[in-house]
Formats: sequence, C-alpha cells, structure tokens
Amino acid sequence: MNKQSGFTLVEIAIVLVIIGLLLGGVLKGQELITQAKIKNIANDLNGMTAAVYGYQDRYKRLPGDDEGAAARWTNPLAVPGDGNAQVGALANAGVIDCSTSILENCQFWHHLRLAGFIGGDTAAGVPGRLSPQNASGGILQVQQGALGLSGLTICTTNLLGKIANAIDAQFDDGNPATGQVRGIAAVAGAYVLNAQPGAGAYVDDGATVYAVCKQI
Repeated sequence: MNKQSGFTLVEIAIVLVIIGLLLGGVLKGQELITQAKIKNIANDLNGMTAAVYGYQDRYKRLPGDDEGAAARWTNPLAVPGDGNAQVGALANAGVIDCSTSILENCQFWHHLRLAGFIGGDTAAGVPGRLSPQNASGGILQVQQGALGLSGLTICTTNLLGKIANAIDAQFDDGNPATGQVRGIAAVAGAYVLNAQPGAGAYVDDGATVYAVCKQI
C-alpha cells in the first residue's frame, strides 16, 4: 500500500505567511502610488496658482486674457485675449477641446508657456495651447467660475473618489458641494462651467471619477 504524502502544518503556515507578505506588499505599493498621485495633483494646483500670480505680477494681465500677448511674443505665436479681466466666460459651456479651440481657456496655457511659467511646447497652434495632463490621466482646465465658484478657477479631472476627497480635504473642507474647492462626478476631460457641485460625499468605489475645481 502506497503512503500518501502531504503538506505539514508548518509548511502550510509558511506558505500562508508568504502569501500574506506578498498581498501586503501589493496593497502597500498601491497606497504609495495613490499618495504620490495626490501629492502631484496638489502640487499642480499650487503651481498653477503661483504661475497665474507670477504672470499677473510681470505683465499686469491674466494669461489667456492678455490682449498684448501677440505684440509681446510676435504674432501669430500667441493669440491675444480681449483684456476684460476674465479667462473665457460662462457662456463657453460644454467640452472645450484645446486641440481645435482658440478660446481664452486654451490660450491661457500658451501664454504661460511663452512666459516660461510652465513647461511644454511653445510652438504656434495646437501644441502650445493643449491643457497639461495630471497624474491621474486627466487634464487641468481653467475657466471663469465653476461649480458655483466665482472668478478664475482651476479644475483637474479624472480623479477617483479617494484622490478627489484627499485633494478637497487638503485645501478645504472635504465636501464637494461647499467651500473654495468643489467637485463633481464627471467624465475625464469635460469642462464643468455651468454645472452644479455634487451633493453628499465623494464615492470611493474605484470607478466613479471626479473633476475637482479650486478658486484662485
């Protein structure tokens, strides 16, 4: 009669410990990646605020709205704004695609690049006016008011609930409907000019993505 061999309790325990360590390492790695994204996105918002103030200090105009941009950098490298102290308008509703649009919302990025406040291609046309990407695969957007906020507003899109909540809580109150930082469940890349902020709390279900907007 053949004797069947099997795993001892010690061997099984060792295997379970190894599996636990591997799972713990994977989860810890995912958390580190998420925290890095939160830090990068927060730095984006801080950096853009500093860039706008720097541009204003140097040229006494808002980027995108600067009516002297064409003369300053030689036309047609920069398309000038209308000089009304606003970047775009609430009438610019819906999706604004900076690969085709020359609205102030898109020229904002080109003016900042030409002035050296942000990196990126400064060539005339599409490359210079494209919105920067964020660490979550979304983009940065600038608009005149959003989600009930007034004045110049920076938005960042395609944020999972955990990231959106962390960004809101870091700068404000963690509530998507109140304060100087607000959020809305949205598809990546969509402008939220005329939308209202989301109600309740951010949902961390691994699927819902948000646009978070911060007033400058």
